[in-house]
Amino acid sequence: MKIKSEKIVNLITEIDSIISRIAHEEKRYQNQLSAVCTTYERSARNLIHYHTLRSVDLRDIQRKLGNLGLSRLARSEQHVMASLLNTIFILGRLIDSNNTNGSDELKKPGLSIKKGEKLLTQHTKSLLGYRSKGRRVRIMVTLPSEAANDLNLVLELASSGMNCARINCAHDEPEMWKKMIDNVQLAGNKIKRKITICMDLAGPKIRTGIIAKGPPVTRYSPNRNAFGRVIDPAVIPLVDSESLSSVLNGVVVSSEWLRKLKIEEKIVFKDTRDKQRELIVTKRQDEHVVFTQSNSTCYIGKGVDLHASHNDESTTSVINLPSSRTWLLIKPGDIVTVHASSKPGESASYDTDGKITSKAHISCTYPFVFESVKTGENIFFDDGKISGKITEVSKEYFDVVIHHAKTKGTKLRADKGINLPDTDLKQGGLTAKDYTDLAFIAEHADVVNYSFVNSPEDVENLIAELDKLGVLGKLGIILKIETKKAYDNLIDMLLTGMKTKHVGVMIARGDLAIETGWENIGRIQKEILTICSAAHVPVVWATQVLENLAKTGIPSRAEITDTVNSLKAECVMLNKGPFINQAMQLLNKILRNMEDYQHKNVEFFPEMEKSM
Repeated sequence: MKIKSEKIVNLITEIDSIISRIAHEEKRYQNQLSAVCTTYERSARNLIHYHTLRSVDLRDIQRKLGNLGLSRLARSEQHVMASLLNTIFILGRLIDSNNTNGSDELKKPGLSIKKGEKLLTQHTKSLLGYRSKGRRVRIMVTLPSEAANDLNLVLELASSGMNCARINCAHDEPEMWKKMIDNVQLAGNKIKRKITICMDLAGPKIRTGIIAKGPPVTRYSPNRNAFGRVIDPAVIPLVDSESLSSVLNGVVVSSEWLRKLKIEEKIVFKDTRDKQRELIVTKRQDEHVVFTQSNSTCYIGKGVDLHASHNDESTTSVINLPSSRTWLLIKPGDIVTVHASSKPGESASYDTDGKITSKAHISCTYPFVFESVKTGENIFFDDGKISGKITEVSKEYFDVVIHHAKTKGTKLRADKGINLPDTDLKQGGLTAKDYTDLAFIAEHADVVNYSFVNSPEDVENLIAELDKLGVLGKLGIILKIETKKAYDNLIDMLLTGMKTKHVGVMIARGDLAIETGWENIGRIQKEILTICSAAHVPVVWATQVLENLAKTGIPSRAEITDTVNSLKAECVMLNKGPFINQAMQLLNKILRNMEDYQHKNVEFFPEMEKSM
């Protein structure tokens, strides 16, 4: 093949200019580089190299290298300078294979390709502990509350391949956390393998506040088939006041009236719509609880009179009902007021002509929001199920015009997340609860997962607190990337985190997808993986991994594909669910089966096999 020397010389010049720019950027970052822990000296420098490399549009250079059959620098992030110098060396030899002096000599990069790959392996082991045999990628499992009192549950997870146990400080209390940790340690001792304890700081909670209870009425409906015929009657428990809390959907009636009811007895009444309805007594649990059935939909409200057939005068009134489910029904085009006061939220009110007399309103649990939001900014509720734009702002409230919700309305409940991707929140980092929880974490855990970290200053604050607690360099830190701001500040946050000995990153893909846009999350999670790879910092692939399987027992095809993609990370996190052990076992098998086919973002080609 005839190669034009002039084109190759130009290509060498282009790559040389990148190397010169890297040298300049190293000097610019000298203060930050000199502050990192010795463990990360070469990693931090390589991170700057990669950041500089990616500040150039490489596509033309990559096409030219590909046409020559050379590496396109697409997998150079762990050893940037070595890849650039090796490429220049090979290009030089293509011009003149006999030329072995001058600029054609292979220069030493300081960090070889092999050493760059080894550093990530070492840093992963020091942060997350030992890997499982036959599997490079670790598995982190979020422990449910039951793990505090169920050693067998924890032992099953450990035996199935759990490497790291995650405890979220946003739930439960220190007493429960300690029991979980004790069970993890007991399980680890039984299988003769240490399991790393990771604990999440709760972070600032930007959530919807309480909602006013609905009217004292409960709807009971039978199940019907496609032809409208009743398959299963509505079950309506009748209870006395003493048993309301122990029976789901119980209707409270007079205890004396209740004791007189007999099996197969009829109870007639008019429901809240003035519809004539009938109940049949089917079962008596004890003198406090009687079960009835109806083949019709019933709206039973407080004060409704019930007439039993055992006596013409045997009538009682409904005394109480189970707490009404509370939510706001939000539709596209609605205006919702979000307020600082803690008064319970309410749905919109309408007059007889269907015109709104008062807007729907709900409180926000995070007071600093009202100092920061501006008109025109986007807002998302409940993992993006509802979204809109802020139209009016004051110190006490702001109005939102809803752009996205179900046509017939989406239910917005209390304690649901609020995302403000465009808002520069004035307050962030560690909360008062986080400072308290850190003392427990410092004593009992191996790693702290830093929720809603947004800036290098946030990381500095955590490092300072760990220093005060005497665990700096002992307790690992995982930065949870879940906001647009955190992603934009990732490189500076990593350089700050490298001041300690053990640092990692979690891609919290749920909040991050809402913050950055669903259309961008694929690109952004890929960028986070390569940035962290350049820093030789391990990544935890988190949020909704095999979630359908963990919650329902049946995986979807899409989440299996997603799980295969997780091989690009160093650890995969599973969330809790009733089928968590089945999810754990399947994840373990998938990661093991794919180990021969992929290492990070590098694909391998073993001998092709049949499906079984």
